[in-house]
Amino acid sequence: MFSKIQFHLAKVFLKIFLRDRQSIIFSLFFPFVFMGAFSFTGGEVNPFNIGLVNNSTSIVAKNFSELISSDSLFNVTKGNEKDLRSGLINGEQSAVIIIPKDFQLNSISGDLRLLLDKSQIRQLRSIKESLGQSLLSIERELRGVEPMFVLQTEDVKARSLRYVDFLLPGILAFMIMNLSIAGSGYNIVEYRRRGILKRLFVTPIQPKDFIISIVLARLLIVIMQISVTLSFAIFFIDVKILGSFLSLYIMIILGSSIFLCLGFCLGSIAKTQESVRAVGGLVTFPQLFLSGVFFPISSMPEIIQPIIHILPLTVVVRGMRGIANDGLSFADMNIVLIGIVAWLVISFVLATKLFVWKKVAN
Repeated sequence: MFSKIQFHLAKVFLKIFLRDRQSIIFSLFFPFVFMGAFSFTGGEVNPFNIGLVNNSTSIVAKNFSELISSDSLFNVTKGNEKDLRSGLINGEQSAVIIIPKDFQLNSISGDLRLLLDKSQIRQLRSIKESLGQSLLSIERELRGVEPMFVLQTEDVKARSLRYVDFLLPGILAFMIMNLSIAGSGYNIVEYRRRGILKRLFVTPIQPKDFIISIVLARLLIVIMQISVTLSFAIFFIDVKILGSFLSLYIMIILGSSIFLCLGFCLGSIAKTQESVRAVGGLVTFPQLFLSGVFFPISSMPEIIQPIIHILPLTVVVRGMRGIANDGLSFADMNIVLIGIVAWLVISFVLATKLFVWKKVAN
C-alpha cells in the first residue's frame, strides 16, 4: 500500500517533528485547561438569588411564599422592598418578588410584581416559569381542582451526560484540526523557507509521496497527543466513552487525514509564515465556534445550520460524539461516513493539485 520511499520520508519527518518538544507540550495545554475547568461544573444549574417581599397576611400569600422558598431553583432572601430593590440594582439579587397586601385568589394574575433586569433573558425565562408553576399549584389547592393529566415518571436509569462528557469529543476534534493543520501547512512554508523543497525537487519523489509521508509521520504524532489527552479525561475527570475505542481511533485517523491534507492546501496557498498563520486562523477559528465543539448546532440560527453541517470539523465532531456519547458504530453513522469520505477525497485532490514542485523551485 505504501512504498519504501514514503516510509523512509515519514521516518525522517517524524524525527524532525519530535525535535520540536515545546510545540508538542503547548498543544496539550489548551485542552487540559478547558476540560479541567468544565469538569468541576457537573452540569448543574446554580440557584438564583431572589428577594421576597410579603406585604400580605392571606393564606394564598403564605402558601406562595412557602412554595417559592422550598424551590431548589431559588435562594430566597426575605425583607422589605427598599432593601431588596437596592440589592437587585447592586447585583446581589437576580430578581425581587413583591406580594401586595390584597393578594387574593381572584387577583393572583394581576397583583404579583416581579422586579428583574430584562436583559438577563435566561434568568427571566427560568424565574417566570417557576413562578407560574407555583401559582398554578396554589390555585388548584385552594379551589380543590385536580389536574386534568398526571405525568407518570418511570426511571430507566439512563446515563446522565455531564457537560464535560459532551465537551470531550469536540475538544479532541478541534485538537485534531489544529495539530494537523499546524503539522502540515506550517511545515510546508518552513520547508520552503529553508530550501528543503528545492532540494527534494531534483529527486524522484512525487508530490503524492511527499504528502503521504508527512501525513503518516504527523498522524503518529497526533495519535500520541490525542491519546494523552484522552487518558487524562478518562482517568482524572472520569469521562465515560460508550462506544468502541477502535471506532474512536479510526475516526481520529480519518479526521487527521482530512485536516493534514487541508493543511497542505493552506501551506501551498500561503507563501510566508505570517500569511499561513493568518489563513490558518481564518479556517480554524470560525469552525471552533460553529461546529458544535462547545454547544449543540441546534442552538445556532437556522439560516446558517445547513452550511455548518457540511464543515469538515462539524463532520468529525458528529462522528466522535456519536461514538463517545451515544455508543454508535460506523454502521449507524451513514451521513457522517459520507461526509468523511467526501472531505477525504476533496482535501487529498486539492492538496496534490495545489502542491506543485516547479513553483516551489523557482
